[in-house]
Amino acid sequence: MRVAITQLTSTASVEDNYAAVAPLVAAAAAEGARLVAVPECFAYMPPRAGASAAVAEPLDGPLFRRYADLAARHNVWLSLGGFHERDGPDVYNTHAVVAGGDGRLVAAYRKAHLFDIALPDGTAFRESDTISPGHELVAVANTPAGTLGLSTCYDIRFAGMYRALVGAGATTLLIPAAFAVVTGRDHWAVLVRARAIEGGVPVVAAAQVGAHASDAPGNARRCSWGHGLVVDSWGGGGGGYGRPQWSGGGGDPAQRGGAPHAPWS
Repeated sequence: MRVAITQLTSTASVEDNYAAVAPLVAAAAAEGARLVAVPECFAYMPPRAGASAAVAEPLDGPLFRRYADLAARHNVWLSLGGFHERDGPDVYNTHAVVAGGDGRLVAAYRKAHLFDIALPDGTAFRESDTISPGHELVAVANTPAGTLGLSTCYDIRFAGMYRALVGAGATTLLIPAAFAVVTGRDHWAVLVRARAIEGGVPVVAAAQVGAHASDAPGNARRCSWGHGLVVDSWGGGGGGYGRPQWSGGGGDPAQRGGAPHAPWS
């Protein structure tokens, strides 16, 4: 079974982002991928704090539907990690899985551990100022990659969550991310491999890479570390990438922030 990850440099243009994702999904499916994973903020990278509220929509909205239609068109399952989902007054950072063939929404996980932190380089993030935390653990059975344990980016630092996902039957862990450069350089690959080794299951970790545009006066451009990985249950395999692309891999079968933490952290 072939899994593919995409690596993107998403921006605040939903049209440009879709134009980047669509051919990567098509290429991966043409090469035999059964599951394609895209990174956090694939559809929209907020150029400033709070900007996501303007584009957030329900998972039956037109923007999300465009991505679900890709799954139907190419008969490939999609892990859509990090979509700005609106539910009433709340906006969630939601990792959704849609099925190949019909593009139906199979499951949705709302990111529980929000990225509230001041980094050593002085950059500060407070995701919880605009995003509401989720509270549900989500494992998706009967997919081409087995039972998928869903998570997003900063969740990776909370090992208890992954123990709970494996305990709930997950045979593959998905960790889409937009990891900051300053932490990603030292921590990203270590954490991805640790989650695989601890759980004894493969990890599929699609990542944003490079500098994302900012429209906030005086703000430095947000930068993501990249180096998406597909890691087997021994913690081996995978590779690092520095430009937008897709990469295929086979898997074997088998600073806390200030935001609220789930009980299984």
